[in-house]
Amino acid sequence: MARAQQHDYDDIPGTFVFDAERSRQGFGINMFCMSLMKDENRKAFKANEAEYLKKFNLTSEQTEAILKRDYNRMLELGGNIYFTAKLGATDGHSFQHLAALMTGSTQQDYAAMMLAGGRSVEGNRSRSGKNTPSKFLSAEPAKKATAKKAVKAKAKAGKARVSKPKSKAKSQKRK
Repeated sequence: MARAQQHDYDDIPGTFVFDAERSRQGFGINMFCMSLMKDENRKAFKANEAEYLKKFNLTSEQTEAILKRDYNRMLELGGNIYFTAKLGATDGHSFQHLAALMTGSTQQDYAAMMLAGGRSVEGNRSRSGKNTPSKFLSAEPAKKATAKKAVKAKAKAGKARVSKPKSKAKSQKRK
């Protein structure tokens, strides 16, 4: 299903931002997942998954994604990661297991990647190539440097005061 409005963040590979549009689109998925908070619903779902899903207003694509446990597709179709994790928990899986599954790696490899600082941004910045590292990296240090210079200039001009916290002893003496 094509999105009604394109956003800058739609250009980031593998990223499905849960915005208002996705929230509306995934209402059925998320209500299904929330239903799994109750034991009787988990049991009913596990007894006959396809039948249980008929209670919710799901598209055929959403139903298929749920039945196949295609978590990335569920997110693309409007599922919220925190709600879809309830399906994983119903199946007896940890969040780390789901994250590994979603990144196409083993749980051990996923944990090692995260402990090493996460996935490299190389190749993950932009589908179109418009969002190059310079777009994201060059302006930010300049803004910080300009802000620091402004603070220093105000301090030299006597316009900025730096106040030190008073010790408890001094503030109690005044009372």
